[in-house]
Amino acid sequence: MTTPTSNAPTSLSRADFAHDFLWGCATSSYQIEGAGAEDGRVESIWDRFAATPGKVRDGSNGSVACDHYHRWPEDLDIARGMGLQAYRFSIAWPRIFSEVGGKPNQRGLDFYSRLVDGMLERGIQPWATLYHWDLPQYLQDLGGWNERATVDAYLEFVDAMTRRLGDRVQHWITHNEPWCTSMIGNFEGLHAPGLTDFKTALQVCHHVLLSHGKAVPLIRANVPDAKVGISLSLHPVRAASDSAADQAATLRHDGLRYRWFLDPLYGRGYPASTMADIGAAAPAVLAGDMEAIAVPTDFLGVNYYFPETIADAPGHAPLSAQVLPPAGVETTALGWEVAPQGMTELLARIASDYQPGDMYITENGSCYDDEVGADGEIDDAGRRSYLQRHLAAMKDAIAAGVKVKGYFAWSLIDNFEWAEGYLRRFGLVHIDYATQQRRLKASGKWYSAFLNNKQ
Repeated sequence: MTTPTSNAPTSLSRADFAHDFLWGCATSSYQIEGAGAEDGRVESIWDRFAATPGKVRDGSNGSVACDHYHRWPEDLDIARGMGLQAYRFSIAWPRIFSEVGGKPNQRGLDFYSRLVDGMLERGIQPWATLYHWDLPQYLQDLGGWNERATVDAYLEFVDAMTRRLGDRVQHWITHNEPWCTSMIGNFEGLHAPGLTDFKTALQVCHHVLLSHGKAVPLIRANVPDAKVGISLSLHPVRAASDSAADQAATLRHDGLRYRWFLDPLYGRGYPASTMADIGAAAPAVLAGDMEAIAVPTDFLGVNYYFPETIADAPGHAPLSAQVLPPAGVETTALGWEVAPQGMTELLARIASDYQPGDMYITENGSCYDDEVGADGEIDDAGRRSYLQRHLAAMKDAIAAGVKVKGYFAWSLIDNFEWAEGYLRRFGLVHIDYATQQRRLKASGKWYSAFLNNKQ
């Protein structure tokens, strides 16, 4: 891993962006809230997964995390102090429903109501993500997203939350990263629920996309002037070589990793070439499903971290294509390539292929091994440079005509980083997990200065 210190743009200014460009940070419920058994919250698939030996690298879980459930006023004060205009948070489904067909948990509803009020009192615009991977375990016990009934349960959850918060929350994201929900959780087995079946993963994906499509009109019915979208994790893909085999493998990978999501969302159905590639693993699709998935949305959320290099790999599941590890390039502590130009390339491709209208960067961030200095400062030069260079790349995309309307840095605070536990840090704010002390890192100070035109 290499850590840059001096090759970031020096002239970048908030004034380089439109006056109404939206600036924020993002988090998710299981990663920060803690309070795992408080106020009626029931078990999630991540509670079960983390309790399974060997699933989380440091053997940890999200039962305490950043204790945001109790410390949210402090975290929102930090957000306000940084100059954030918007805060993207997610709602823990296990706080709201404890059984199929049950009544919403009032204490869970009240928590998110207090949280939203806290944002508004501080002049911060709330952006609510309805599903960020923490499915109630009781639904997984019934088959989870592999079962069509989970779509109905999700719509009950959406209805409850939009009725409660819709008078104050205008911006709604139905799902965060369906790829991770379906493929990493149900095929690769690296995330909850930890399954390893390709056909299941594709059926899960279809039901997640279907639930998105059915949720959009429901949200609009409950929320006057709602703005609704979905957040996808997307990568620019490139072939490892000019060989015909690598080029063909890249097309296969691109069909499943990129077009499998964007094509149906924008009315084209699942790509025919990918359906042919997956064969008998294809999901069951009922009449009306694809029309529902293609419901028009108000924006597309793009989560960008790194590009992918693809090589032909005969026999490598699922499509004889393999993502190669970065070699000879700058990487983060997680081994992810640092490639700001990939953001420009990705945004331009989406705009050209689908004309989605408004786009928001709903996640973009970097993991480094932060150290607290003797003076209590965290000089995370790598993350600061990563942030600066990706904002410059986003600026380039906008200059080329891409309609990017806002940016949410991942993440506001260090958190439970899924299967990595607490070993990895993405926050602009450092968390001392032993004391829960919050400290603004150098990257967070730079972002604050940028937002306040003082950088």
